[in-house]
Amino acid sequence: MGQFHTSAHSVKHAAQDGVQLEDGADPLFTFGVIADIQYADLDDGFNFHGTRKRYYRSSLRLLCNANRRWAAERVRPSFVLQLGDVIDGSNRRHGASQRALRAVMDEFGNYAPAVHHVWGNHEFYNFSRSELLSSALNSGAGGDRAGDGVHAYHFSPAPGFRFVVLDAYDLSVIGRERRSDKYELAFKLIKAHNPNSNLNEPPGYRHWIGRFVQFNGGFSQEQLDWLHGVLLGADEKKEKVVVVSHIPVHPLSTDGICLAWNYDKVLSILNSHKSVVCFMAGHDHDGGYYLDTSGIHHLTLEGVIETPPDSDAFGTVYVYEDKMVLKGNGRISDRLLMY
Repeated sequence: MGQFHTSAHSVKHAAQDGVQLEDGADPLFTFGVIADIQYADLDDGFNFHGTRKRYYRSSLRLLCNANRRWAAERVRPSFVLQLGDVIDGSNRRHGASQRALRAVMDEFGNYAPAVHHVWGNHEFYNFSRSELLSSALNSGAGGDRAGDGVHAYHFSPAPGFRFVVLDAYDLSVIGRERRSDKYELAFKLIKAHNPNSNLNEPPGYRHWIGRFVQFNGGFSQEQLDWLHGVLLGADEKKEKVVVVSHIPVHPLSTDGICLAWNYDKVLSILNSHKSVVCFMAGHDHDGGYYLDTSGIHHLTLEGVIETPPDSDAFGTVYVYEDKMVLKGNGRISDRLLMY
């Protein structure tokens, strides 16, 4: 566990054992967070460029560690946010996608609370959008969704709080059928900024332009309009909102190559609503954090897949009226997020 981090605000309270306020009050609710598990029943390997080690088989054991810790909490988490890339794309090449997904879902099943699954690029390396919509990863089924086939929805775990799950591959060349309008729009967009024949190679001539790669994506206007509407409702109800996505949307919360294509449009919407207090994402395995000028905490979670077997990468978030306290494990630092 790392040093306790705070935002740019001056804060009076730090997290103690049991994560209580000074007056001993319990949190209103808690939830678990984990990102980029990328499980595969394979020996350790490396990323596409051969520069970063990945621990495919042990990632399932680290998920098991997280489940055991969450189950042992005095105030057990009400739900878990799984921030995308739950199994690795290499499973597809080995005909093991369904088997790997079943192993991970079985492990999640050992812990009772609901799991809200965000879709990342590795979900689309393994499955088509229609397959995902009919799978256990469709955690938004039956809810208020952003549109047909868009994995974006919202839920309220407690009075005064709302969580919004976004679909960062709604506009992409890996998350859409080639004959679809959204695929054509995505292809034109990426080719306008990336001249490489291999679209997973970043253009590289400006830092944030590097985001125009095939393993990233963006948000359709339909989804952006839906998000704006959900946040308007939250503003009116004086709710506090946490928005989650696989891909980060603030350039200072991640490496530029892991940024959503149209991050600026999302930021514009988030910053126009006083209800938004936090944006959580995965995708960048090194993690990141930034408190923007609107007071929104942009938290990027470190990835399980690049976490050595003798460490961990998950967190438990304790939610209070005026703050969220993240208690990290292993590579993930403790953070105090005031709002």
